[in-house]
Amino acid sequence: MATAVVHLLRHGQVHNPDGVLYERLPNFHLSALGRQMAARVAEYTKDFDLVHLRCSPLERAQETMEPVAANHPRVDVITDPRVIEASNRLAGQAFAGKLSQVLRPSVLTKLYNPLRPSWGEPYALIVARMNAALHDAAEAADGHEALIVSHQLPIWLTRRAAEGRRSVHDPRKRQATLCSLTSFTFVDGRITRVDYAEPARDLLPATNRAAQRKLVAGA
Repeated sequence: MATAVVHLLRHGQVHNPDGVLYERLPNFHLSALGRQMAARVAEYTKDFDLVHLRCSPLERAQETMEPVAANHPRVDVITDPRVIEASNRLAGQAFAGKLSQVLRPSVLTKLYNPLRPSWGEPYALIVARMNAALHDAAEAADGHEALIVSHQLPIWLTRRAAEGRRSVHDPRKRQATLCSLTSFTFVDGRITRVDYAEPARDLLPATNRAAQRKLVAGA
């Protein structure tokens, strides 16, 4: 029986004082808190049986991987564009939570179909590329564990697909906080279990912790 566990790790907090929707834009790095989160999850995973490491090409993901990889120096890190953040036609804009900015005609014309979604990469394509990378990692880690650093939306969609749920969802209810681990157990090439952990939960900004408490409570 072939078994493996593949952990999807979301990157740490990004330095983004202007509230830019950065998506795939370059030069968005971890904040000081984000590096602290990465160090925390590295400590959490140091005794994992990791034999395969894979990472999104974006800086924040690479920087989150660094301390994890340092604890597993015999394992090379593969940069995999399939686990990158979703593309978004609104990238580079700063909304800062203001409804008036969301209602601008240049924005509204991109929001006509939330089921696809019309403003970015189709959910189905995200799931397809993530699943391909996930299964490749499981095969490479046969009998052991693998870890992939990716991003919130791709991780959440991958989990929903594994659990037989639709891709369409409320973004406010995603369970994939900063430096969280969503772990997939594979048996003979099939996902048989999904687990979730938040090693850096106490480091999350207060608003994130409050939102997560509501989600766990079913609010």
